[in-house]
Amino acid sequence: MAHGTNALLVGARRGTPAAVPGGSWHPRGAWLLAAVAGAFTLAQLLLVRPGLGIGWDEAVYISQNSAQAPPAFFSAPRARGVSLLVAPITTWSTSGELLRVYLALLSGLALYLALRVWRGLFPARVLAAAGALFATLWITLFYGPAAMPNYWVAIGALTCVGCCLRAYADHRDRAALWGVAAGGALMAWMRPTDAVWTSLPLLVLVAAGRRLRLALVFLAGLATGIGQWVIEAFLSHGGPLERLAEGSRIQGGLGWHFAVDDQLRSLAGRGLCRPCTGSLPHPAVMTWWFVLPVLAAVGLVIAIRAGRTLPTLLLLACATTAALPYLFLIGYAAPRFLQPAYLLLAIPVADALFHLVTGTNGRWRPAAAALVALGLAGHLAVQYAVLDRLVDRTAAGRGDWSRVAADLHRQGVRPPCRLTGVDAVPIAFYTGCRSVNPRGHNANTTVEGIVDTARRIPTAVLTRPGVAPPAYARGWERHPSARLDLHVAPLAPGNGPA
Repeated sequence: MAHGTNALLVGARRGTPAAVPGGSWHPRGAWLLAAVAGAFTLAQLLLVRPGLGIGWDEAVYISQNSAQAPPAFFSAPRARGVSLLVAPITTWSTSGELLRVYLALLSGLALYLALRVWRGLFPARVLAAAGALFATLWITLFYGPAAMPNYWVAIGALTCVGCCLRAYADHRDRAALWGVAAGGALMAWMRPTDAVWTSLPLLVLVAAGRRLRLALVFLAGLATGIGQWVIEAFLSHGGPLERLAEGSRIQGGLGWHFAVDDQLRSLAGRGLCRPCTGSLPHPAVMTWWFVLPVLAAVGLVIAIRAGRTLPTLLLLACATTAALPYLFLIGYAAPRFLQPAYLLLAIPVADALFHLVTGTNGRWRPAAAALVALGLAGHLAVQYAVLDRLVDRTAAGRGDWSRVAADLHRQGVRPPCRLTGVDAVPIAFYTGCRSVNPRGHNANTTVEGIVDTARRIPTAVLTRPGVAPPAYARGWERHPSARLDLHVAPLAPGNGPA
């Protein structure tokens, strides 16, 4: 197998990038990739408002190293990668706009670097088109500047697969080995379980090819993130197995679940589809999802004919293992879960599209090109429409959280303070309070603890309008706010912030 791979990946001499037939690379290719990455960054800043506010999960990740609020409860399924990623901004600044700009710039740079890894393995135009296809999905545009892990798992996966192929072909390519380690570490720090699933085909490849050094480097990269997760499991969750079991309970019990239809429902702009009920979205919203695997299969056929079977096959295999748990092992859906699969599939899909619009002699086929252009234009229009509605809806919801925080401040609930109840996690972040919960998946205190604390520092319970507060808060002052009622505890004289 090693000899066959080296035949496919030409250019094993030191200093010569691995290449495949038809995969020539010109310095202008770097500028093409840079243009795609730059346009992606600009689109994020223009289409996803920097002042959008901070989401629920983002509040959890950001608060771990934040100048704005105390750390929120960090549940078993989460990992520390996002908190570290945003720490250069959040440890000293409370500006959400600055954080969005930072993440938009960083996500654009990361896309450029991840695509550049594949230079010589595919033509530059294919890589640029792949980047553009991925970058114009509403899912990518919305979550690129978000403090969420899935985009970064996708970047780590694409980097890792490309560098693994290069290091497999040339064991002296130290840059590729570093890339394998870095890609594995990025995936594992962001989501350890995703890293394991995505890495399965790579581990099979290096084991079958007996690439011991490559295997050790890859496992070392994965171990940096997984090792931290395991240590934290022993310190806070009773061990790795207990943490996995706890994570399964929080996610509704992992096991056989047919979630394909849930993912389809989420394509209409549902950030979290749990429970995932209701009708399927309009066919125009779902069409690209069914076209994607067809074009990926065409891309494999093209790759076999072009003599670059292994790179394409490995992309498809890693995309499949990355998607499997979110399609068949979890009982709900979020479109961001499949970002790694979408990015890995983008290269074979772009390869297929170029084959459809050009003949064997490389000349354009006007009719085919017109049809593909029309299809892509419709696809982009749908993506923009979904993104626009999602941004408006998200801005309205997070604006309500901001208004609730302002109302709490007016009622004297200021840091140090405690919030519990409906939407307490994000609103506590906006208010600068600590969120507490005596029950459920985020339980981090007791009722007695809340009552005792309420005598000493400002504390409030948040409920839906018309819903009675817990028994211990029945006598607290009620103040209506944006879609919530605030029940503020009376402080004993001399207590509370000055």
